[in-house]
Amino acid sequence: MSAGDVSQQKFSLSLLKRVFGFAAPYRKKFWISVFLSILLAVMAPLRPLLIQVTINDGISQSGWGSFIKGPGGFIIEITLIQIVLLLLETATRFYFTFTTASLGQSVVRDMRVATYKKITHFNLSEFDRTPIGTLTTRTINDIESVNDIFSDGLIPIIADMLSIVSILIYMFWADAKLTLICLIPFPFLIIATYFFKESVNRSFIKVRNAVASLNAFVQEHITGMSLVQVFAAEKREQQKFSSINKEHRNANIKAIFAYSVFFPIVELISALSVALLVWWAARESALVPDEKIGTLGGIITSFILCLNLLFRPLRVIADKFNVLQMGVIASERVFKVLDNENVLPNTGTAKPVPFKSSIQFDQVWFAYNPDQYVLKELSFTISSGETLALVGHTGSGKTSIISLINRLYPIQKGEIKIGGLPIEQYDIDYLRSKIGVVLQDVFLFSGTVLDNVTLRNDSISQQQVEQAAKLIGMHDFIMKLPGGYQFNVKERGATLSMGQRQLLSFVRALLYNPSILILDEATSSIDSESEALIQHAIQTLIAGRTSIIIAHRLSTIRKANKIIVLDKGRVVETGSHTELIAKEGHYFKLYKMQFEKEFVNNI
Repeated sequence: MSAGDVSQQKFSLSLLKRVFGFAAPYRKKFWISVFLSILLAVMAPLRPLLIQVTINDGISQSGWGSFIKGPGGFIIEITLIQIVLLLLETATRFYFTFTTASLGQSVVRDMRVATYKKITHFNLSEFDRTPIGTLTTRTINDIESVNDIFSDGLIPIIADMLSIVSILIYMFWADAKLTLICLIPFPFLIIATYFFKESVNRSFIKVRNAVASLNAFVQEHITGMSLVQVFAAEKREQQKFSSINKEHRNANIKAIFAYSVFFPIVELISALSVALLVWWAARESALVPDEKIGTLGGIITSFILCLNLLFRPLRVIADKFNVLQMGVIASERVFKVLDNENVLPNTGTAKPVPFKSSIQFDQVWFAYNPDQYVLKELSFTISSGETLALVGHTGSGKTSIISLINRLYPIQKGEIKIGGLPIEQYDIDYLRSKIGVVLQDVFLFSGTVLDNVTLRNDSISQQQVEQAAKLIGMHDFIMKLPGGYQFNVKERGATLSMGQRQLLSFVRALLYNPSILILDEATSSIDSESEALIQHAIQTLIAGRTSIIIAHRLSTIRKANKIIVLDKGRVVETGSHTELIAKEGHYFKLYKMQFEKEFVNNI
């Protein structure tokens, strides 16, 4: 899936049907809203009819009343009926609006949960090539547009269309000739509506593209703001942002222009219809006897009201069609996320007890991009309880190995076994629960220290957290923070130093008591004092566990049972620290180079 621009697309019934598939659990609300739309359509011509009856019968027969006797009884009675009808129509319209909006929000909730769940199960390769801001747009903005299908789209359009049909049926029933005269300007309205719809649709598409670009740009640059500031690139990035923002503004202005032209045209056509009605009334009044003037007045008054009721939905129906189409287009982008098959299948069922932590790579080939292999013919074995160190220049494939052990990426060739079983046979959640990882770039979520260490696992008590923190030597530091374990570390742990974040990640790894421990440059951001503290914790942690350590500081891996030296994705040397030093090969050169550098730095 790529960011991709939104392009001009035709309305798709299959997509609309799929969207309404999410409404299946709420079919009761759907059918209630449909029933209410029919009820509103039936009620639409009742007020004009009552107005006509009032003028025709009430004025000309003012002394007549059925329930309320005496002069003006009929007027009072029919006025009360109109008030009751108005209140009933208002209540019905309120319930209709609330029901359709509630239906839309229920669908949006379920669709957003499904989308987020799908995103959390993507292969990491999907995040490598898709901007985070784009996925954010899909999960928030696009799904919110799907809500418009229900609140301002299909069902309201059906209600408006039924209302228009109902009004026209009444008008033709009351006076077909007068109705045709009033509808003379309608072809101009249809033409104006078509051009308005197409213009706004093009503008909306541009707006959606600009919104996606803005989200991706802002997400990326706020995350990397420190880099922007360090290289004094604020002005250049501001210019780029201004360019994207200008596209967003221009697209909105075009839509505003279309609205500014269309609505006056509708008002003009509405006024023209009323003018034709008045012309016909003036012409007819000169031809009918005086005793028929009241009847003529009744139909004229009701038709004026009918034209208002007719043009009110017509004024917005084109806009609603655009909203409906944009909602369907937005749903297609959401469904592209839901249909994305770049997900690591969790078809394994193995959950062996006890869990055996030996690891075997057998002729493994792996590439992030097709035919650009990062690991080539990689083979090695780690017995349960052993500590393996991975050494090599940047880009040699060290971090890729630990990603494969966690099944974050699929391999192209070869086989990886843990405990003698291919990793594909394990249940992913079970397998990852047995592996603890401490990364060089520690990620902390906005929240408390306790939440970040436990990852909101309610089965882990604060007492267990404190025990792990004491083992690392972090407990006293945490207790000095305002609120202790309830201290909010802010987004990405902004209130803590890099070393402190690293130490918290060790507490997290200790707490989950993994069978396999992976340390990826875990001491690279720690000062000498903290490193001594962590080295002690590491030795305690790796005891009895299968461990993989990636470290630039070769002095930290001397006690490893086995050291593998990687170069361009291949194993070039294997052995203990003493054995590799004696060979005076790649490892010896790396060690000597680092030793000399540290010696110079200490002078």
